[in-house]
Amino acid sequence: MLSGVGAVVGALYFESVPTPEELALPESTTVYYADGTTPMAKLGTENRTILRYGEMNDAVRHSVVAAEDQTFWTNRGVDFGGILRAAWNNVTGGPTQGASTITQQYARIAADLKGVTYSRKLREAVMAWKLDDRYSKQQILEFYLNTVPFGRGAYGIEAAAQTYFGKTANRNAPPDNQVTVAEAMVLVAMVKQPEADPDDPQGSPGYDPSRGAQALENSKSRWAYVRDNMVALGYLSRAQADALSYPDTVRRPDPGARQTGLDRPTGLVVSQAMAELRRTDEFRDKPEDYLGNGGFRIVTTIDKRVQDVAEAAADIRRPSAPQIVRGQPPNWQAALVAVEPGTGRVLGYYGGTSGTGADYAGWYVDEAGKPHGFGAHPPGSSFKVYDLAEALHQNVSMKSHWDSPASKEFPASGRVDGSPAGPIRNAASARCQPDCTLWEATIASLNVTFFGLTEKLGAANVIDMASRAGIDSMWASQPGQADAVRVDLRGASGRDAGPRFSNEVGIGQYPVTVLDHANGMATFAASGKRADAHFVRSVSKRGDPVYTEKLAQRDVGLDQERINELNWTLRQVEAAKLPNGWDSAGKTGTWQRGNSLEENAHTWMVGYTRALAAAVWLGTTDGKALVTKDGKYDVYGATYPGAIWRQFMLDATAALKLDKNAYRFTQPTFAEDRTTTASPSPATPTSAKLGTATPSCRPPDCPSRKPGPSRSPSPPATTPGTPAKSAGHRSPVRLRRARR
Repeated sequence: MLSGVGAVVGALYFESVPTPEELALPESTTVYYADGTTPMAKLGTENRTILRYGEMNDAVRHSVVAAEDQTFWTNRGVDFGGILRAAWNNVTGGPTQGASTITQQYARIAADLKGVTYSRKLREAVMAWKLDDRYSKQQILEFYLNTVPFGRGAYGIEAAAQTYFGKTANRNAPPDNQVTVAEAMVLVAMVKQPEADPDDPQGSPGYDPSRGAQALENSKSRWAYVRDNMVALGYLSRAQADALSYPDTVRRPDPGARQTGLDRPTGLVVSQAMAELRRTDEFRDKPEDYLGNGGFRIVTTIDKRVQDVAEAAADIRRPSAPQIVRGQPPNWQAALVAVEPGTGRVLGYYGGTSGTGADYAGWYVDEAGKPHGFGAHPPGSSFKVYDLAEALHQNVSMKSHWDSPASKEFPASGRVDGSPAGPIRNAASARCQPDCTLWEATIASLNVTFFGLTEKLGAANVIDMASRAGIDSMWASQPGQADAVRVDLRGASGRDAGPRFSNEVGIGQYPVTVLDHANGMATFAASGKRADAHFVRSVSKRGDPVYTEKLAQRDVGLDQERINELNWTLRQVEAAKLPNGWDSAGKTGTWQRGNSLEENAHTWMVGYTRALAAAVWLGTTDGKALVTKDGKYDVYGATYPGAIWRQFMLDATAALKLDKNAYRFTQPTFAEDRTTTASPSPATPTSAKLGTATPSCRPPDCPSRKPGPSRSPSPPATTPGTPAKSAGHRSPVRLRRARR
């Protein structure tokens, strides 16, 4: 009778039964630091790590057979005697029995069969017979040990070993890191009932020893049963078995075991890495959970040494942060990004204290295509680095002289007395005024000089240079939109994007991200060779490569002499100087809150050595003014973010253990015959005297009296081609708040 029914059931179900190769088992994805061995985070709805049979140690292979199917190596996948006993017991009203071999158990899991019925038991038998005929015993045991649940969200023996003992079942790991025979027997004991009965959790708590006295007693009893079977099967001698003791090292349950590391600052790195991978050919258009549940091994670009010092410096709530930023009001927030020149690898990233909170260093797109992050901020005078680079590109010397009064009208740009924005004003002064060289104006951060320079160069050309260097996105106001709109500069020319921006771009009005700004600095550190900033070095699955970073460089159009002049100019900025002997260059920046002439909302310090580039932003989480704990408003780029940047650069260069003499800047020659080749335009400042005259003063004789923000006395218009409103954190830029 059973044979006849089995044949019918087999005919009905044979084609619909999924084979092990057809199963798409959810498997945890692990994200690593750049060393490829230090975990950063674990992802996935199920905690599972696949091991091949040859990778499993003998402790788990032997103990599971002893616990679940002592005839596994000799049966045909079906225990017919057990089925008959179970069937008779069920027919006569006895307790329900399973009588399943390991092969049958796997078949039930694979087909997601539920409930104890005669048809299910027959179907299991047919499937198990089929599996035993097609696959080797080693393969079937591998399938089983990678699919069976062990409780606490752990699926498969490797996840169980990590969850319960913090060890591995991989025989290739160091012996001390592998689960022992005694520990393996605890694990396989839980297969019988991995979770408590929800209807009777006290009376039937299962076999997890941490769930109470009854569960512990259940585990010990089952452990002794497995130990005796190990002796009977010849896996242990009696003496070896008697020498074993029940381990008391089972870990307490961890509710976050399925996904770990996402609540730390590096959780934002994970979000950035996932967004980056979803843009690649290998992962584009995949299901939402494909990356997290795919069992991938993702190696990021983040160097743990650099990340540690980035967090220590930029997390201003920590005692390791610079003294000047500690204890400041709770709405103060810093962000820091470090990029490796020449490769674009993001070595350190701090966008906030929690990976599930807002990202103040960048923005990313989640698996549903929604943007997240608050990483775009008006760069203020720190953006003037790109003005200088474009000036050099157009053969304007750093020693050229410019009209630099305290205030000046620019009729071609609508910045005149009586206009909504009024004339351009400097926020600081210098001894060289009113006639300053470009490098002197850089040190003093004179807005009048740089606004005139932008008119001369053309705003579209400045945007082009910024885009080529690393600025992929800028935000501008748009009619009918309450919030500023992101303008994608990738693949677009400055002339295409130009109508969205005005000449105020040259003094840093339009927001950029900390990530992009750091990449721009890395480009100049790499002698004008731009590489795309990225977070992922490689992705693999079970040892097979899936994705590898694509390193490439693009020239921004500056030869080495012009790069030398840029470096020389930015080296004169006092805030960029490091006391450890490294050659360094940089620029500060400040932007006011709304229309205020006294209150600042955004402060910056950006810069580089030839080995490392970094950008630091310091602002507020609510868009309000930066007010110190003492009630003062004198918060500038050189002081507060400058302190963070300098501490980070000092500690990072020490952590990387690089030879500073291998990363020296080259002194420029300042060719005497260089003059501007830019075409005259109505925006050209009439009093600009282009040439190579001797500077009127030299550092440190002509710095500004104090660093100051870019100012506009009243809000500019918000129509295309006119300045966007100078604003705090939420305006002109407001991105969607991060969910994760």
